[in-house]
Amino acid sequence: MQKRDTLYINGKWVPASGRNTIDVINASTEEVMASIPDGDENDANAAVAAARAAFDAWSTTPPAKRGEYLRKIQEGLKARSEELAKIITGEVGMPLKLSAMIQVGSPVANFGIYAKLANAFQWQEVTGNSLVVREPVGVAVCITPWNYPLHQIAAKVAAALAAGCTVVLKPSEVAPLNAFVLAEVIDSVGLPPGVFNLVTGTGPVIGEALVRHPDVDMISFTGSTRAGKRISEVASASVKRVALELGGKSASVILDDADFAAAVKGTINACFLNSGQTCSAHTRMLVPESRYEEVAKLAVEAAKGFTVGDPFGGAARLGPLISDAQRERVRNYIRKGMEEGAELLCGGPDAPEGLPKGYYVKPTIFGRVKPDSTIAQEEIFGPVLSIITYRDEDEAAKIANGTLYGLSGAVWAGSDERAMKMARRMRTGQVEINGGQFNLGAPFGGYKQSGRGREMGAYGLEEFLEYKSLQFRPDAAALKEDAAG
Repeated sequence: MQKRDTLYINGKWVPASGRNTIDVINASTEEVMASIPDGDENDANAAVAAARAAFDAWSTTPPAKRGEYLRKIQEGLKARSEELAKIITGEVGMPLKLSAMIQVGSPVANFGIYAKLANAFQWQEVTGNSLVVREPVGVAVCITPWNYPLHQIAAKVAAALAAGCTVVLKPSEVAPLNAFVLAEVIDSVGLPPGVFNLVTGTGPVIGEALVRHPDVDMISFTGSTRAGKRISEVASASVKRVALELGGKSASVILDDADFAAAVKGTINACFLNSGQTCSAHTRMLVPESRYEEVAKLAVEAAKGFTVGDPFGGAARLGPLISDAQRERVRNYIRKGMEEGAELLCGGPDAPEGLPKGYYVKPTIFGRVKPDSTIAQEEIFGPVLSIITYRDEDEAAKIANGTLYGLSGAVWAGSDERAMKMARRMRTGQVEINGGQFNLGAPFGGYKQSGRGREMGAYGLEEFLEYKSLQFRPDAAALKEDAAG
């Protein structure tokens, strides 16, 4: 068992203000695997003060130098990849091989991407008699979730540091240990004190203290829509910039000329990844009414490949959910689907056999789900797929757009051209065309109540930047020099 009893503030590991701690539970054993400080408002104030004091020097550090630090952080994380994969598998429950590729591989890559962007980004341009420059927003608070903990941290922290912002990170208290490893790596590369700060605790206490702090310029949050609304409300008092990546209820639309075997398999893979604990999971599969029976058989067959079990064992494709509360939430949604008359094709609310410990749920597929039913409208965050039928493409588009969310989605068709026509009708931030892969350089974020703002690549960097216009006389020498490059 690990015992983390300090926070990382102003370049030092310091005791938390209070004496309370939070237990971190192993999702597959239900045992305490670590404890962390339960930070309070005093810790939030100290971290923000450190970030504010460090801002002037860091914001004027040449972007190339900031990129060098990011490259060193990438190398430090890569050296500890095996350790990180084991930590995150314990915290979250994703099978170890997948954790190594996704939960660790993606954040390591993101730090490298932002190291390059710090050098390649166009920090200024001439338009007319103006020099338009991009400058960091200021002190950025990054509040991150538990489902892809280090990935979401990297998407925010690497972008903010590349932009020249100073950072206070509050990771989820449910899966925080990976953030401590990141702080150790950052400390080892000699990032100037106060540029990066790590505090831990609960959202209602230290999270709210950070969000309302007058010296914080920006909040970048990933989590539930409910929490995102609260953050927007609190931050509005001081007109902070707020970037939100929230919930999803993404539709995978299978058109009548698609390769149905590939489409069904691809949709289920996207739905069940990380035991369904993915905000962009394709949890609604829309299929032609005339092909429903065929799709139902293909879906049940594909679900058989998702063996549930020990995420450290090597054979399981589906690990546990994050907590007992999350397991009960998902089981209640499954019961609700049955009560509302959906056809239970496989799975169900009962515990998987042979797993007396761990927060496991059976991979579950419902057929003939009504578009306005609870399981078709609300984010379940578990391995639960709803199959919904449509009569024509107009109805398919209407159903796909018929939720509060708009984060991701997919279209499967006989040609990319036909799929793209449907994709353009979908009010969502990303659409995968015939199995197109996730791209770390493309913007990620949502429409409607899935949030505002974007992460990843240059688009994520821009979230942490302000525009400034410097107006010159048309014949000014300085302007001509910048115009010439």
